[in-house]
Amino acid sequence: MDMIFIELQKDSNIPLYQQIYNQIKQDMIDRKFPVGMKLPSKRQLEEFLGVSQTTIEMAYDQLTAEGFIASEPRKGYFVQALEELAYVQPVKLETLSETPVTKPVHYDFSPSSIDTENFPFIMWRKYARDIMDASHAHLLLLGDPHGDIELRQEIARYLYHSRGVDCTPEQIIVGSGTEQLLPLIIRILGKWARYAIEDPGYLMTKHVFSENYRKTIPIAVDHEGLDVKALQRSDASIAYVTPSHQFPTGTVLSAARRTALLNWAASNPDFFIIEDDYDSEFRYRGRPIPSLQGMDKGENVIYLSTFTKSLMPSIRIAYMVLPPILLDTYRQAFIPYSSSVPRIDQHILARFMADGQFSRHLNRMRKIYRRKMHTLTNLLKSYEPSISFSGDEAGMHILLHVHTNRTEKELIDEALQSGIKVRGLDTYKVMPDQSPPSFLIGFGGLTEDDIKLAIPRLLNVWNIKKTAVPE
Repeated sequence: MDMIFIELQKDSNIPLYQQIYNQIKQDMIDRKFPVGMKLPSKRQLEEFLGVSQTTIEMAYDQLTAEGFIASEPRKGYFVQALEELAYVQPVKLETLSETPVTKPVHYDFSPSSIDTENFPFIMWRKYARDIMDASHAHLLLLGDPHGDIELRQEIARYLYHSRGVDCTPEQIIVGSGTEQLLPLIIRILGKWARYAIEDPGYLMTKHVFSENYRKTIPIAVDHEGLDVKALQRSDASIAYVTPSHQFPTGTVLSAARRTALLNWAASNPDFFIIEDDYDSEFRYRGRPIPSLQGMDKGENVIYLSTFTKSLMPSIRIAYMVLPPILLDTYRQAFIPYSSSVPRIDQHILARFMADGQFSRHLNRMRKIYRRKMHTLTNLLKSYEPSISFSGDEAGMHILLHVHTNRTEKELIDEALQSGIKVRGLDTYKVMPDQSPPSFLIGFGGLTEDDIKLAIPRLLNVWNIKKTAVPE
C-alpha cells in the first residue's frame, strides 16, 4: 500500500505515539481511509517517520484497543468500519501556549547559533563542484550503512590528533544528528539500562530517553561537573555526560571526577559512559581537555560528537565511536539499515578535512569566537557584583547570573518586550531549585558590534547599573 501522511512535531510536549494515534484516528473519522484498507507495517512506518518501532507499536495498540483498526496475524493492520463503534468524538489536538511577543526580536542570545558570515563558502563550493560530476556517479547509490570509509578515516584521524580519541574507522558510525544516533545506542544497550543524566542538562537527551521509554535519573551538576558520588549511590547503569564543556553550565568535569567516573564504569561490565563532546573544538584558555574515551582503559565509553558547532547545524552530520565490545551487537541489530547521511555530503566533508581545510577553518573560528567571548565578558565585568558569569573557558555561550529578587521568568519577559531573547537556566533543570536567576548567553551568532549594543541594552532593561568602565 502507499505510505500514509503523518506530520510529527518532535519539539511538541505531546508524545510522538499520541500524535500518530491522533492523526490516524482523525483521518478515519474524516473518512480519508476506506474500510478494509491495510495500514503500513510497523517497520515501514518506523523507517518513514524516523521514530522507534516501540512508538509505532504504542499508537497501533491504542487504535486496536479502541477498535479503529484490527490486526490479522501475518497480514497486518486493517481499517475497521466506524459504524460498528460507539460514538466517536473527533480528536482535539492540543496547542501549546507561547509567550506573546509584542515586539520583534533584535538580538537573540541563542546558545545554538553559529557565526555564518565567516563560513568558507568558496572552498566548500569548490569541493561540492568537484564531487558533483559523472566520475562520482557511484555516490548516487547507497553506501556503507556506517558511513563511507573516506569520511570515517578522516574523523578517526582528526579525533586522535585533536581529542586524543583512540579508535579505528570501523568503530565510527556516522548519522544525521545526535538525536538520530542516541536511539541506536539505546537499543544496543538493552531495555533494562537506566540512564543518569546531568541536571541541568541537554533537553533533547531527556526527550529521546523518554520517547524510547527508558528510565532517567537526574544527577546534580556543580562547579566540578557531574556529582559522581551521587551517580555511585544511584541505580544507574549508563551515564550521559558532557564533560569538556557541560551543557548548559559550561563547567569542566574535574580530573578527580573524571577518574572516579571511569572507575565507576569499569566496576561493572554492564556500565557505560556516553560522552557527548558537542563543542570541544572551541576552548580559549589552557590546553584542550582530554576526552574520557582517550583516558578509558576498559572500553566503557561511547563517544558522541557532531559538526553542528564546528561547521553548520544544517549539515546534519554527527558520529559516534563505539567500544569494540558493542560493535558486534550494533552490526547484528542494524543489518538492514542504510546510512542516514547523503553520500555526497559525506564526501564533500571528507575532502574538506583531508585537504586541511577543516583544521584551518577551526583555527580561524577559534580566534573569532575568542574575540567575541572577550568582548562579552569585558562588558559584563563592568556590571559586577550585580551580576556574575561562569563557563567562559570554552564553547559558544556563557552562564550569566543576575543577583536580584525578581524571578527568571520576569526577567525573560522584560528582555523579550525590549526585543532581546534570552533563555533561562531553569528550562534545562529536572529539579528546579532556589538559585539566583541565570541565563544562557550565546554569542556565536552575534557580531562583536551586536554584543556591544545588546549587553548594555539588556542590563539596562533589568535596571542593572555599571560599576566600572570596561577595559
